[in-house]
Amino acid sequence: MTEATPLPLAQLTTLRTGGAPARMFDATTAEELVETLRDVWRDGEPWFVLGGGSNLFVGDEPFDGTVVRILTQGIERLPSPRPGFTRLRIQAGHDWDAVVAYAVAEGLAGIEAMSGIPGTIGAAPVQNIGAYGQEIVQTLVEVELVDESTGEVSTVPAADLGLGFRTSVLKHHYGSAPARRSVILTVTLELAEVGQGDRPIAGEQLRTALGLAPGQGVSVAWVRDHVLATRARKGMVLDDADPDTYSAGSFFQNAVVSPSFARTLPDACPRWPVAPDLDPVLVIPLAAFDGYVPPPAAVESDVKVSAAWLIEQSGLRKGFRLPRSRAALSTKHALALTNRGSATAAELAELARYIQGRVQAEFGLVLQPEPVLVGVEL
Repeated sequence: MTEATPLPLAQLTTLRTGGAPARMFDATTAEELVETLRDVWRDGEPWFVLGGGSNLFVGDEPFDGTVVRILTQGIERLPSPRPGFTRLRIQAGHDWDAVVAYAVAEGLAGIEAMSGIPGTIGAAPVQNIGAYGQEIVQTLVEVELVDESTGEVSTVPAADLGLGFRTSVLKHHYGSAPARRSVILTVTLELAEVGQGDRPIAGEQLRTALGLAPGQGVSVAWVRDHVLATRARKGMVLDDADPDTYSAGSFFQNAVVSPSFARTLPDACPRWPVAPDLDPVLVIPLAAFDGYVPPPAAVESDVKVSAAWLIEQSGLRKGFRLPRSRAALSTKHALALTNRGSATAAELAELARYIQGRVQAEFGLVLQPEPVLVGVEL
């Protein structure tokens, strides 16, 4: 393992906040990463791992602990047991968009709509990243990880990760600890072999975002190019020349609410059904079974609502900032909080709390932050 000179986290995170940690290690191989983490865990000091720094909001005070930078690289192509599919096993430190670019160049489908999302692939299952109707849960086979409690390395199938809307058992949600404290070493995806030709796009959300008619065929490369252009227009592709990209992407999660609560919101609020479990397990004791199986009870779907719409309709337009603050909403996208030039974490947190308060007062809903918060409170 390599101990590095601690750098201010403002230099390593896309929100550009945070002081230097007490110690910093760089891990360039999976073996180095495991060895370093075991040593850190043995010492019992505060710690966190850092990939691309794109989903992290760090406080202004120096971090009194250890930061382990995951710099591992590599894509390994593997056969799939399913005809017409290929598996990719990728080192956790590999840039996510570079993985998408590789898949598209190889004619592999399943992640092209997530082009341009910043960060590393090791963070992707933690967040269950997604865009335009695609989520990593749809292609994830398994992860290799090391557990803090035991220091052991194991391979865990996707079904055991509790993947949901922007969550997993590995995610450190604001105000709570992860259900499983582990660090991902490798990620294995299974992608469809579609080649470079045109094919119909099945997802309505993606078709709508790209202006495609039902049944209209386009290539995976076309989807990637147009998704990148769409994200760039919203300031959601990293660009040093554009302060709108000095953000953590979507700062607040699109809220998932009950159908009854969704009906209290204005009809104009964009919303999408969250599919319920259509195959619940029904257990009938054999002694009580009379040959009749009752039909499943009708269950209304939960509803995902647009946090960006709620923010704007609470009176906070794109570009909004508090007086004398260097933190502001993106001028392109109301869901991104941006650092307009040496803003402190305190300024960004103040803006986030103000937004939460306005949305709660207007709609009765408390927006939850999406990034991992370290040394900062909302």
